[in-house]
Amino acid sequence: MHQLLASAQGPRFVMARPGSVGGLQLPPAWFRELEVAVTTEGELPAWLIEKARAVWGLDLHGQSAADTVLVRPSPSLGFSRATWEINQGCNFNCEHCYLAQRKFEGLDWEGKKRLLDIVRDSGALWFQFTGGEPTADRDFHRAWEYAFRLGMLLEVLTNGSRLHSPEVIGLLRTHPPQKVVVSLYGASKETAEAVTRTPKAFDLVVKGLEAARAAGINVEIALVVTKANIHEIDAMRGIARQYARSYKEYKSISPTYDGQPDPLATQALGESDRAEVFTGCPAGHTFFHADPWGRATMCKVGRENPIDLMREGVFGLRALPGISDAQMLRTGGCQGCKLSGTCRVCRPMAKAFQAAKAPLESYCQHRRKEAPA
Repeated sequence: MHQLLASAQGPRFVMARPGSVGGLQLPPAWFRELEVAVTTEGELPAWLIEKARAVWGLDLHGQSAADTVLVRPSPSLGFSRATWEINQGCNFNCEHCYLAQRKFEGLDWEGKKRLLDIVRDSGALWFQFTGGEPTADRDFHRAWEYAFRLGMLLEVLTNGSRLHSPEVIGLLRTHPPQKVVVSLYGASKETAEAVTRTPKAFDLVVKGLEAARAAGINVEIALVVTKANIHEIDAMRGIARQYARSYKEYKSISPTYDGQPDPLATQALGESDRAEVFTGCPAGHTFFHADPWGRATMCKVGRENPIDLMREGVFGLRALPGISDAQMLRTGGCQGCKLSGTCRVCRPMAKAFQAAKAPLESYCQHRRKEAPA
């Protein structure tokens, strides 16, 4: 199994090590030299042996290029990142969840394999498994293994409840992720169970965090802040510092992405992430999202006009930049706003708030009289 990955990313050539931070940007001549060495089963170039020691502490002396490096084929398109909602089912029942329905539905295994091949062919190097709860999917183990073998740098967004299982933790040891992002919903059993509406939720998450720490897996904790756990935020930060290399706080609650308002009731009053002006993102241009049925959209929020990758294949993604640009246009409640240059949410997210008939102040910093529709 490969220790290093080399990939063309637009005009650049990069090298990375699965499960490790740090990387290299390769001159084109070095990348071509490496391609030849791998194809002909030759020796590793001297520069790679030196760089691997300096960047990752690897001793590659005496190893063949073909056994050490996976050189990804030149991409058909210019995508570099993708996320995959492998399912929408979940073993938690969180009151703030943005999914209106949480069902274990989607592609069969052959369809999942084909989707992963398409993601690889799109050029995507960084690939996130999400859900629902991805580790609960019947095909998660072999999908992760297959994506790893295809030469993608993997990340999983999880509630952490199954992270302790020998099957999951063993998989992450042998096919290491760049990062495991674990959502934390409280610092006590009572609070975590109230937010997730799931018995033993806190115990399962802590058990998973302990297993990941023992296995040396890079964990980031997502502190999801609601009115039910805001009183424990300091203790939640303490847990994050104990178990993770980093953590981020998420204080803004959105409606469901099909415009249902129910999750908004869980928002902690006065708490919001939206402090920075939205200046654009690469969604639909260098990034895309796939749902459980292999339908590609610009992101998990902007789901209009999905592309059926199972029917259209990788070249169906050529239409995605235009679809993305159309969804970014100011329409509906935002059309004609003279202060749109200082918005703090993207247009697809604002549309979800508007569909939910959310109060303007829940997603827009402008008063109605300052920003007439």
